[in-house]
This record gives sequence, structure tokens and C-alpha cells, in this order.
Amino acid sequence: MNLNSLRLSLVLSCLAGAAVAEDMPIFKLDMKDGVMTPLKVEAAAGKPFKIEITNSGKSPVEFESLELRKEKVLAPGGSGSVVFRKLSPGTYVFFDEFHPDSPKGTLEVK
Repeated sequence: MNLNSLRLSLVLSCLAGAAVAEDMPIFKLDMKDGVMTPLKVEAAAGKPFKIEITNSGKSPVEFESLELRKEKVLAPGGSGSVVFRKLSPGTYVFFDEFHPDSPKGTLEVK
């Protein structure tokens, strides 16, 4: 394989990965000083998806799910995301570990 073929192969691989990422469903979650909106997220089983989290509050937050082994800490005004790969059907709980008395959310995978 010559250098030009190698470059073309690398570019096509990157483009294919980007196309797959663009097809991934994205769900928005706002966390604000112990209040999460929405409290219920529904996703399809067996397919990857992403939850984009925004902290619109004045205190730090931590998206946490013990069952899913996921966590994300965000400073006030910060944002980030958590990617999930092919989950089995079920109900998974998530919460704000920095605000333990606030209502918990659920991820419904069907």
C-alpha cells in the first residue's frame, strides 16, 4: 500500500466513524442546584446513545448511576456528555450525588 492509499484509507475511516456518531441519538439533561430536567429519559435497547448534561446552576453537580457505572462532575455553568453503548431493556436510576435529597431520575430502555 502506498502513502496516498494509506492516507485515503485513514480519511475514509474517520468519515465513517463521524457518520456513525452523527446517527447516535442525543438526549439533553439540565441539572440546576439539585433539580434535574427531565427526570425521565427514554432510549432504545441495543443501540448507542448520548446524554448531554448542562449545569445551569450555581453549585457543582454530579450525574451518577451506580447501575450503569457512569458519573460526570460539572462545575457551575459547565457541560459534558455521557455515552451509553447497547443497554439491555430495563429501568436505570441516575441522580445528582452532590444533592442527595433531590429527586432521582430514570433511564427507561425499551
